[in-house]
Amino acid sequence: MYDASRATPDISRRPRIAIVGTGISGLSAAWHLHPHNDITVFEKEDRPGGHSHSVNIGSAEAPLWVDMGFIVFNTPCYPNLTALLDYIGAPHQSSDMSFGVSIDKGRLEYASVSLAGLLAQWGNVARPRFLRLMWDLVRFYKTAPLDYKARQDETLTLGAYLISRRYSRAFIEDHLVPQAAAIWSTSAAEVMDYPFRAFMNFFENHGLLKLNLAERIQWRTVTGGSQAYVKRLIEPFRHRIRTSCAILRAERQAEGVTLTDTQGERHHFDEVVFATHAHDTLRILGDNATPQEREVLSAFRYTDNEVVMHIDASLMPRRRHAWASWNYIGRKDEMTAGRMLCVTYWMNLLQNLPGQDVFVTLNPVTPIAENKVIKRMMFDHPLFDQAAIAAQTQLGALQGVNRTWFCGAYFGAGFHEDGLQSGLAVAEAISGVSRPWAFDWSRSRIFWQPSRTLLEAAE
Repeated sequence: MYDASRATPDISRRPRIAIVGTGISGLSAAWHLHPHNDITVFEKEDRPGGHSHSVNIGSAEAPLWVDMGFIVFNTPCYPNLTALLDYIGAPHQSSDMSFGVSIDKGRLEYASVSLAGLLAQWGNVARPRFLRLMWDLVRFYKTAPLDYKARQDETLTLGAYLISRRYSRAFIEDHLVPQAAAIWSTSAAEVMDYPFRAFMNFFENHGLLKLNLAERIQWRTVTGGSQAYVKRLIEPFRHRIRTSCAILRAERQAEGVTLTDTQGERHHFDEVVFATHAHDTLRILGDNATPQEREVLSAFRYTDNEVVMHIDASLMPRRRHAWASWNYIGRKDEMTAGRMLCVTYWMNLLQNLPGQDVFVTLNPVTPIAENKVIKRMMFDHPLFDQAAIAAQTQLGALQGVNRTWFCGAYFGAGFHEDGLQSGLAVAEAISGVSRPWAFDWSRSRIFWQPSRTLLEAAE
């Protein structure tokens, strides 16, 4: 377990800390550790940022940055991210978080953007399936929060709950699963296996269960794309980042940690912070992983998602009134097909972009013509099931053991705030210095937090 006395810096020598990975977890840890420690940051890609990746579709003289990974946040649910952006002077602006659905090439279409969007397909008002969808939607938003408070069964899945409450296939297949897929980038079956209490906790905290759209949380986006905040964040320690330098293995001894990169170069440190996906961390540790590390970290699985930035409107709803910021583009067999679900983000609406319509599609359900593709990427997203949720409570037991620390979005719900909270917490534990803003730990989205003894003494 974490021993606070070991985190006290030796004034005769700044501790040498390695940080592996430059997503929000690694960058936030490096940012907070840099003034107090001798850090080196390793990144296997040719750029820092992880899922914070922006593409300039403008010119060098007039850039227009469009995001492909991290896009939006809100101030109530992302308190640390909001504080960080304000602290480093990264401006942000209002965004739109409307949701649209298009199934079987327009057989069913609607959107939450407005009444016109909801009735984009006028024939829906006479369809029993659509009316049942609306009925169950209202019922779910009203009664599911009550069931969430009343039920303490952590093993209950979302699918089992929906069946027990006799929710219609229309509501499940045409609304709830598409919405969850847009949030967690996963398959329909994996949505149904999501723990009910964790699902409801996320939806309630993010204000997604309010029927009155005016009462929903206002979402925001970083002005100039996520690259703008990454650029500001890394400025103090840019020279300490080694890109295109993947770590192959880690060897831990009593006197320190040795990392070997893919070029065969060996690097020696006092401590190491793994800000990588759990399965990547286990791969680096290899046979050197402890039984407890292997048991806890192996509980986290990931899904691979193809992400395409493009200008092909065929991956949007056919009716323009049904266009929204997040658009589920599905088929009627999604519940049994087992494939990753397709979601298209309308970036003009999300990021207030002028000019030609630009889209980012996860797992395109139909091929996109290459002459309409701007960029293709692959992103991993954590998959949260009962095993992963249970393992989150054990992550704290790994911290600081064998001079090793762990952080990542898998500590929470898989989002930017979760990764940021875990990265800052690790940096606080190592340095003994609190983050430069007040944080109410009762609002924490992760289970683990560093010992408060040293932090309170430092304050």
